Amino acid sequence: MNNTFNHLISIAPMVDKTDRHFRYFARLLTKKTLLYTEMITAQAIINGDKKKLLDFNPFENPIALQIAGSNPEELYKAVKIAEEWNYDEINLNAGCPSDKVSGNMMGASLMAYPELIAEMISSMKSATKKPVTVKHRIGISSSKVISSFMPYGSFNDFNHLSDFMSIINKAAPDRNILHARIAILEGLSPKENREIPPLDYAMVYTIKKEFPNSIIEINGGIKTLDDIHHHLTHVDSVMIGREAYSNPAFIARFDSFYDSKPTGQLTRRAIIEGFIPYIKDLEIKGENTHLALSHILGLFQNQSGSTMWKRLISTPSNGTKSSLLSDALASLPQDVLDKEL
Repeated sequence: MNNTFNHLISIAPMVDKTDRHFRYFARLLTKKTLLYTEMITAQAIINGDKKKLLDFNPFENPIALQIAGSNPEELYKAVKIAEEWNYDEINLNAGCPSDKVSGNMMGASLMAYPELIAEMISSMKSATKKPVTVKHRIGISSSKVISSFMPYGSFNDFNHLSDFMSIINKAAPDRNILHARIAILEGLSPKENREIPPLDYAMVYTIKKEFPNSIIEINGGIKTLDDIHHHLTHVDSVMIGREAYSNPAFIARFDSFYDSKPTGQLTRRAIIEGFIPYIKDLEIKGENTHLALSHILGLFQNQSGSTMWKRLISTPSNGTKSSLLSDALASLPQDVLDKEL
């Protein structure tokens, strides 16, 4: 499928996962993939520690900022503030099923109010020249009536999704990212909402046919290169979530979708050597290096040396974490370290 924008693959925003440390690590593995921040509320950006929330290393680009909110004026203010940080894209979260988020009328619960979503997108677009995108589910289910758009407390069929898209697309989001599951707003944890509602990729494919001029990105349960190839025959781009985090070597293959022969050979040795200066810089600044290393535990997933790797970088030590990484290069199986990812 021909794409009229600059990315085919993104790594999903994940709370407590896609922080600046993980994004730096991911950028060592892929030069092309769009990365996301964790979800940040508009109120936090307006009232909180802006540098702590919004700072990122330019090495992380291209990067999208995901914002949650329900007030168009607050979203306008938050996007205006974020302009100083020069993100490549601003994304509205209308898909998070967490009780904490949905209970504050953010995330997936917003899908009951498509006119409000359209108003928020318009407000965000008026605050920036950057692309403004929206991430949502294919539907939601609730035990109670939420709005006139959901007279039966559920939204789980194609016609309802088509009506929803028609309304929010009045605001012309630059891309619609659809998680191919409904969100169940009561009784399930966020983890269960990623696993229990069944995937319906066909509904996303049909939406693309129904809205051929909209850029449609698919998300949910995508774990292999074959999955990515297949989805790209139906939609414009693919968002990868937990598999990218738990099996980082997977990320190293993403650039092949842009260039069949990416320059340079990526190996686990090269990735670790690239991450050591980053950890040394954190040490100099007195920052928490344990948090940064927690994001790279899966680098040797399904490989000889995986258990040793996890033990080496997670066991308390009198030495620095950067020196532990250097020790790992000498201790781990050399054939695995030097095998192309």
